[in-house]
Amino acid sequence: MLPSVMAGVDGSPESLAAAMGVPPTPLRQWGRAAREAVRRDRPLRLVHVWNWHPGQGAAEPAPAVRRHLGRRALRQAEDRIRRTCPGVKLDDEQMPGPATTALLHAAEQSVLLVLGSRGLSGFTGFLVGSVALGVVARAMQPVVLVRADEEASDEHVPAADGGPSTRTGYRDVVLGIDLDDPCDEVIEFAFEAARLRGARLHTVHAWQTPSPLGLGPGDIGLVDGPGQADEWLGFLTAVMKVWRDKYPEVEVAETVTEGRAQSVLVRAATGVSLLVVGRRTTERPTGPRTGPVTHAAIHHVGCPVAVVPHE
Repeated sequence: MLPSVMAGVDGSPESLAAAMGVPPTPLRQWGRAAREAVRRDRPLRLVHVWNWHPGQGAAEPAPAVRRHLGRRALRQAEDRIRRTCPGVKLDDEQMPGPATTALLHAAEQSVLLVLGSRGLSGFTGFLVGSVALGVVARAMQPVVLVRADEEASDEHVPAADGGPSTRTGYRDVVLGIDLDDPCDEVIEFAFEAARLRGARLHTVHAWQTPSPLGLGPGDIGLVDGPGQADEWLGFLTAVMKVWRDKYPEVEVAETVTEGRAQSVLVRAATGVSLLVVGRRTTERPTGPRTGPVTHAAIHHVGCPVAVVPHE
């Protein structure tokens, strides 16, 4: 069997949104996980961890009740998906927690894991629970975080009258790239995401003028500000050339901007269909973590975020 697109379902409205992309009241759009399965011609697998939120006090339901509620949540998600996306091959599984460990284990047989957020934190960004953050920090497969209220039309440019539409073209896919260490896995995921949507890929690199004490012979920082920008843009174009050749059908825009990568990416991710960032899998003394750029992306952008692990 082909590896699946997987969605975590915990029975809450936002987890159903990860599978369906709908708020609690039913809408006619299928959600991010179903759309990704269709695009990739993969089955969709729904996973419910029946003790997703352990230790909630004396009012916590008994294990049998939690399993029953989990089964009902899976049935609700499946029914909605089958009504709106009957062509998706669908299966499900219940498993015991801890939730992070269970989802990581289940994701080993998947090409992509989709998790829901609890909407926006403040004015922008995700309010991401500890389970989602733990999975993002440890998963060896790409993880996509989506808002609970995301609708299918959010991926598309508005209609001519300014209203939402699913019949218009897709908004850009944005790739945050570190030219000091460009990673093939992250770049390929972004190009494939753009190709599957027929969207433009906007590659973004942020650079900062280094301190004179940190410069070596021939460093790019020896030139003036506009010269540095030109040098970085030339480097980005050179890195992208092999990928342009591999994906000739994908339109590519390239931007280099002076500033902190976190701030640059948050601005670049406004009004796009997907932001793609990388996460280094090399173990650190403090254990798995997302890194400052990915952490900022998760917490401060409103569009879906794909976190792609790499060495």
